[in-house]
Amino acid sequence: MPVLTRLIPSPVVVDISRGAMDQLDGILADQRISASGRLAIAISGGSGQALRARLEPALPLADWYPVVDGTIDSAVKLADDIKGRRYDAVVGLGGGKIIDVAKYAAARVGLPMVAVATNLSHDGICSPVSILDNDNGRGSYGVPTPIAMVIDLDVIREAPTRFIRAGVGDAISNISAIADWELSHKITGESVDGLAAAMARTAGESVLRHPGGCGDDEFLTVLSEALVLSGIAMSISGDSRPSSGACHEISHAFDLLYPGRSALHGEQVGIGAAFAMHLRGAADQAGLFTEVLRRHGLPVLPEEIGFSVDEFVAAVEYAPQTRPGRFTVLEHLNLSAAEIRDAYADYAQTIRS
Repeated sequence: MPVLTRLIPSPVVVDISRGAMDQLDGILADQRISASGRLAIAISGGSGQALRARLEPALPLADWYPVVDGTIDSAVKLADDIKGRRYDAVVGLGGGKIIDVAKYAAARVGLPMVAVATNLSHDGICSPVSILDNDNGRGSYGVPTPIAMVIDLDVIREAPTRFIRAGVGDAISNISAIADWELSHKITGESVDGLAAAMARTAGESVLRHPGGCGDDEFLTVLSEALVLSGIAMSISGDSRPSSGACHEISHAFDLLYPGRSALHGEQVGIGAAFAMHLRGAADQAGLFTEVLRRHGLPVLPEEIGFSVDEFVAAVEYAPQTRPGRFTVLEHLNLSAAEIRDAYADYAQTIRS
């Protein structure tokens, strides 16, 4: 009887601890990722400079590449700059934009990529996807999963608390995304990858049910692990399905309809997830979502991130167009603008009472 298994693309090392960044050279050497220390390190032009000054003495053979923004042009430029220079790996040191640029550049030149996250604003830090701005708005580009994931809790604490809160919104939105995936399976017959779904749901539930706050090491560890697990779940399924449903469609609609006015990704998907739960008739879960979002200082109504009711209705109506072929509660209900407005009024009244 043959034993059949599958290989799961995942980092060879995940280090989530206080002071982890200061051990970066040792982590990479011990895991045989870079014994020589020949690294191409992508950093932001602002806060990245302070991190460079901190790490440079321990990484004398590394070359440092400031990244201007999170565009496809910046990612291609980084790849061109490091091509042919005999590096062991590319390191993305910073927030989501820097990591996404580094992931794309590393894939382009065929080098392993190490993600060193300096904030926890979303689950892209360990995903097989780079989200990069382009001439048509924003695109998703498939890339290999990072070979190593390093999260220094001391550094995370130095980032604005709003970024940690945004990570909470992105993590718990997994639960809504899985509900959409299961709905699609029931209605359209779409296959659900049980392992990916279990991993993404567990990640979301671990954050949703944790009693701690953004200032606690234990909670930050759980949130970090949840975001890493979400990325691995996407690697298992081969797409963003385990972590992206109606919640993300609504967020993408905000980005496309109101460029320059959007809030943080995690803030938007948190609202989207709570509203999607309400649309499903899952009143208890919708209430729990809004309760947890509020406890962590996250918005639960669109006006709390600068959008009117009319703008929210327009975003929800447009949302299905952002992911053609993806089936969620929005596609299932196919609500008119008037019906969305009525549903939102009921949602707002429920959470305000």
